Amino acid sequence: APRGRPAGAGGRRRALLHQRRALRQSPAADPQIKEALGIGNAGYGLAVAAFPAGAVAAGLAAGVVIRRLGSARAAAAGTLLTAVGIVAAGFSGTVGLFATALFLAGAMDAITDVAQNAHGLRVQRRYGRSVINSFHAVWSIGAVTGGAMAAGALALGLPPGQHLAVSGTVCTAAAFGALRFCLPAPDADSPVDAVADAPAERPGKTVVPGRRKAWVLAALVLIATAGTLVEDAGSSWAALYLSGPLHASVALAAFGFIALVGAQFVGRILGDRLVDRFGQRAVARAGGLVTAAGMGLALAFPTVPGTILGFAAAGFGVATLVPAAMHEADELPGLKPGSGLALVSWLMRLGFLLSPPLVGLVADAASLRVGLLVVPFAGVLVLLLAGVLQGRRGRPGS
Repeated sequence: APRGRPAGAGGRRRALLHQRRALRQSPAADPQIKEALGIGNAGYGLAVAAFPAGAVAAGLAAGVVIRRLGSARAAAAGTLLTAVGIVAAGFSGTVGLFATALFLAGAMDAITDVAQNAHGLRVQRRYGRSVINSFHAVWSIGAVTGGAMAAGALALGLPPGQHLAVSGTVCTAAAFGALRFCLPAPDADSPVDAVADAPAERPGKTVVPGRRKAWVLAALVLIATAGTLVEDAGSSWAALYLSGPLHASVALAAFGFIALVGAQFVGRILGDRLVDRFGQRAVARAGGLVTAAGMGLALAFPTVPGTILGFAAAGFGVATLVPAAMHEADELPGLKPGSGLALVSWLMRLGFLLSPPLVGLVADAASLRVGLLVVPFAGVLVLLLAGVLQGRRGRPGS
């Protein structure tokens, strides 16, 4: 039972909107698509990068869409359109069509992502305590479900297009089912889903000078990007690494991604309580250490069980990074409500944009094992930058 007073009946159902993000994991994790398109690691990485490229191109349009539809309806409509793009990618027979479909899906996903996080932060302000990690935990449930469905489809020999059509239908139905539980009040006229009761600055937070504000915002973007780098490594490369160099079966190879998002779910379920007790800074630093050490050991001593555990450690380590960066940026003093969230949500997608081609190029030049060093690197980056996050404070909603 939640502590404090909820925003209204069904307020926590907001987290159901995160289930649609399972859609974007499935094609990138499916070795069948790479084989069917007849492309190498570098070409596959460039094609998969079309998804974050679309997200970067459309990310700043989220404000216009949210002002017209409201954050809740924008999130549900965006889920539908993301599903259409993902299903089209599954039925694509050429690299060009595959990349184009992912580009359109990524553009819709970016709008949905900002809308649902803005609405989630609005619910969090009504609760008066941290609940955003729990919302992101349901994203992980959706991602685990998507990964399990992909493993089942591979084991059954189901064509990618048919599998993704089922996934798209299920996720769209979940999003529109959750829509009726969203907050009924209209969104405020900010760039994203800012609400009238949003504080100008958080109680107990020191005002950040102009120059330092830019540094803090940049550091938050890098922290969020570190989280997305690890997520992308699991969705784009875990199955290929396990089934290729480590010679795991195709069905078993899918568990690299499942382990990552499964452990990420556990970390996010525990995240709000850990942040309240130890502070976001300590939680992020511990997570960075777990990510760097866990995946570093898995790459140093490559085995199938060890690699699956390494991806699990990485998922657990980065569990709270994206929610923390969004929350900190959304309430950074001196910025209009919602503008920090929009910037972080938009810029962190550069991690998704740059990671697939970078890992693919390194894999072709050296090996995929070397390319996956991006995961422990992300953990080290968090260790270096976590100082911009809030430490332990005895106030609600931290």
